[in-house]
Amino acid sequence: MALSQQIEQDLIEAMKNKDEAKTSTLRMTKSAIHNWQIASQKEPQDSDISGIIQKEIKSRQDSIAMYQKGGREELAAKEEGEIEILKKYLPAQMSEEEIRAKVQAIIAKLGAKGPQDMGKVMGPLMAEVKGRADGTTCSRIVKEELGDGN
Repeated sequence: MALSQQIEQDLIEAMKNKDEAKTSTLRMTKSAIHNWQIASQKEPQDSDISGIIQKEIKSRQDSIAMYQKGGREELAAKEEGEIEILKKYLPAQMSEEEIRAKVQAIIAKLGAKGPQDMGKVMGPLMAEVKGRADGTTCSRIVKEELGDGN
């Protein structure tokens, strides 16, 4: 089943079950997908929808940081709940060990030596792990691996 159809079915189910958090989150997600569709003027594929969902998660993570900084733990908890709902629509995420192995393989393949080669490594890495790993985590691991090479 296509991801957009799954989201639509889950939204209908959430409305029937009167699950306000899930209903609200899925409505916002459908809206983001619709906005993307209008902007790109094409039908979104599952990979496009995964990217949209990742942006939605990133936005909520930023909000959580701001809410915690402002002492608004109840709002941060709400955002965390929305992230958990959205994560169900993403492909299985890679572990740090799996990411690290890919990073090491790319570094060896490219012959990257130090932090100045970070861009050279990040491009191929993000293409390989698209939708299955967070960019922030990948960046941190690449920095660690390239830093160890000094």
